[in-house]
Amino acid sequence: MKKLISLWQGHLPLRDAFWDWVVFGGLLVNVTTSILLLVLLIYDQPWAALIVGKGCSLPYNLVATVGVWRSAMRHDGPAMQADAARIATLILMTVLSLT
Repeated sequence: MKKLISLWQGHLPLRDAFWDWVVFGGLLVNVTTSILLLVLLIYDQPWAALIVGKGCSLPYNLVATVGVWRSAMRHDGPAMQADAARIATLILMTVLSLT
């Protein structure tokens, strides 16, 4: 929980926020919830599918995006790295949220 709070507040290094939470964590959470969504739809449980599929992934995606955005504001390296992380996060999380 402590790491999640650090992410939300932007206290994690940009590299950790982006790679650990957006890329690896985002793919894991979104692929897992998408599979569960499909399984629940197969078993004719559309409301459960919606809750599991989007109710878990969307909050995660929001927290990860905000965390990267805030970490990018505190990034001591090149501004281009911070901007690239912001843009990549917005694109990846939007795509993952819509699928």
